[in-house]
Amino acid sequence: MRKTWTLSLALAVPLALAACGGSAPAGTSNGGGGQSGGTIKIGSLHPLSGSSAADGQQMDNGAKLAVEAINNAGGIKSQGGKKLELVSADTQGKPEVGQSEAQRLIQEGAVGLVGTYQSAVSANVSTVSERNKVPFVIDVSSADSILAQGYKYTFRVQPSSTVLGTAGAQFLDQVAKAAGKPAKKVAVLHEQGPFGTAVRDAFKAEAAKAGIEVGPAIAYDAASVSDLTTQVTQVKASGADVLMVAGYYRDGVLVAKAVSTIKPTLNAVFGVANGAFDLPQFPKEVGAAAEGFFDANYHADMTNPDMQALAKLYTEKYNDQIRTGAVLAYDAVKVIADALERAGSAEPAKVRDAIAGGSVPTLIAGNGPIKFGPTGENENATPILMQVQGGEVKQVFPADKAETKPVYPALTSK
Repeated sequence: MRKTWTLSLALAVPLALAACGGSAPAGTSNGGGGQSGGTIKIGSLHPLSGSSAADGQQMDNGAKLAVEAINNAGGIKSQGGKKLELVSADTQGKPEVGQSEAQRLIQEGAVGLVGTYQSAVSANVSTVSERNKVPFVIDVSSADSILAQGYKYTFRVQPSSTVLGTAGAQFLDQVAKAAGKPAKKVAVLHEQGPFGTAVRDAFKAEAAKAGIEVGPAIAYDAASVSDLTTQVTQVKASGADVLMVAGYYRDGVLVAKAVSTIKPTLNAVFGVANGAFDLPQFPKEVGAAAEGFFDANYHADMTNPDMQALAKLYTEKYNDQIRTGAVLAYDAVKVIADALERAGSAEPAKVRDAIAGGSVPTLIAGNGPIKFGPTGENENATPILMQVQGGEVKQVFPADKAETKPVYPALTSK
């Protein structure tokens, strides 16, 4: 059962009793624990420019809010009230840029990193993290391959691609059968990187167990695609009764526009780890074309009063609605701050050990607090199913997380 916090604690971290650790001289880098001028540096790596800039900026903002809340609550008390300093870097959504920026942040004294949104970027950053023995807490990037390397310094807050794809197929099967319209054939549109490919593979494997045919599976380059009507025309010709989509925000909008134009005969458009379909901005941008779209994904727990308070704060500060990615970035910073508190030291190796043994309450819907297993996966991370209903994103499945019931068939085409 999720632990309920007061707002002040939820926006900071649980403060454990710890002996005050001696800090190394100010101004040193890794060996000195990243402390300079009384602050402890945390690096934030996200796409602040390029096709995913809106999501990247949201996530960087979420990290900033976590740092502000922790500092306002007294900083890292076990280290004499040391304040956190967030150092942001723009990955541009490019693996090689993310890698070089991660190295720069570590050289400048960051004791931990959070990021990065794109799995291909996170894969490169994780190698830098491991080489330098500085912890990296992935907020958003689901590809299984990242944590399949036996890494010791890389952790992931969100569910993996296997968890997301598997649960997505299970949710579709259960919801469709409950409605008396079992899914028979599912076409797949997915971004071509390690994230989309891994989600596709996990979804396909689980769907096969339920007797659901999957195909065609059509890949696209999320960074460069400008229109998806050709791909949706292929879906229409295939006779599929469901379209599964795994991708990012901008391409998710393109899918909705293409479906509205081509009008394939579908019972549902079913996102799995989709970067658009469960965001409040999505139905506002595409209007009626978004109605009925599903997404099986990690999601902010909007039934949690502390999450409601954070959403309100975000809107007041940034004049925008908070996205789940920003909440995951917020949680990732909390993980590092909690480790700093319990370790009583800013030495990266000690912070890493504290992260591995931690249990940190989360603002994301799941099975419990953030708790990492031996491979660095958050053992309590799990997706839920959402659907656009009446122009708003609603939690619809499983029943214990549902705000309302799913509508299936979703009647995305007439």
